[in-house]
Formats: sequence, structure tokens, C-alpha cells
Amino acid sequence: MIFDEFSIKTLIRPVPDFPKPGVVFRDITPLFQSPRALRMVADSFIQRYVEAEFSHIGAMDARGFLIGSIIAYELNKPLVLFRKQGKLPADVLSEGYQTEYGEAFLEVHSDSLCEGDSVLIFDDLIATGGTLIAAANLVRRMRASVFEAAAIIDLPELGGSQKLQDAGIPTFTLTAFALDDR
Repeated sequence: MIFDEFSIKTLIRPVPDFPKPGVVFRDITPLFQSPRALRMVADSFIQRYVEAEFSHIGAMDARGFLIGSIIAYELNKPLVLFRKQGKLPADVLSEGYQTEYGEAFLEVHSDSLCEGDSVLIFDDLIATGGTLIAAANLVRRMRASVFEAAAIIDLPELGGSQKLQDAGIPTFTLTAFALDDR
């Protein structure tokens, strides 16, 4: 199947003024409701990473879980869950970060990774980069490395992909939206 960025973009619904006025939320729900589009997205990531040298998939709470779990299954890699604060039952490492809406904390089980592990981290989109940078910091605190940060969508005007690259984290996304794209 050939990746078609246009058809993927048409299935990402803009929701103006959510979760607050002035924000255009990029809703991937319609994309996941289309078996063809979901397969196109998954196959695109699988083709990119099938021969890559990394040991784990990391997935961000909550929409990153959707694509991250598919890719972990297809590539037969362990899945590491990066959760919002207070959602994990065992010993955790916690990392604070700034979002477009305020401060938040990301947590991971402290025994998820070991020295020498390499992690491909997934989220649905890259906005300010806060979540993925927090995940990268948690990975590094466990003495593992970040292979790449991947997402379906980039919002480059918010600067997140540039912050990730400035932090030495390569990024890959399937599509990008300008802030004024409706």
C-alpha cells in the first residue's frame, strides 16, 4: 500500500477552541475509524523501522498507546508505557514538563529499561515537544538511549520538533499542519 499523506490529512479532524479558546485540536479518531488509513499509517511506520536497530517501543499516554502498541506488536518489540501521573502501580520515575496548557508529569516504571537499551518513542503528535522530551529524559535516567521520536502529526509552528532535534533526539512524522490549517 502506498502512503498517501493527503488522504491521511483529510481524516485528521480539526476541532477549533478545544480544549481552550484559540487552540485547534487535531483529532485522530476518524483516522483510527478507517481500517485503510490505520493500515496505511501502521505500514508506513513498520516499513521505516523494520530493520532499524533499537530494542524497545515507548508509547505516550494516551493516544500514543494506539499507534505504539501496533508497531510494538508488528516489530516484536517490548512496549514501555509512559503514563500521566498517578496511573502506574509500581515504583516509578517521574518527570515534569510544560504543555501548551500548563504543567504536567509523566511517569514510567523504574524497571522498564536497562543500560544499553534503545527506545523508539511514539506519540500521536508533536506540538511543544514537552511530553516527548520528558519521556526522553526518563529514558536517559534509566541509562538507556532514545533512537528516535515518531508521531503521526507535527505542528512545527509550536516548535516541539525543533526542541527535540536541539536536544539530540531525531524526529519523524508522517504529516504536518500549519496552525491556520483548517
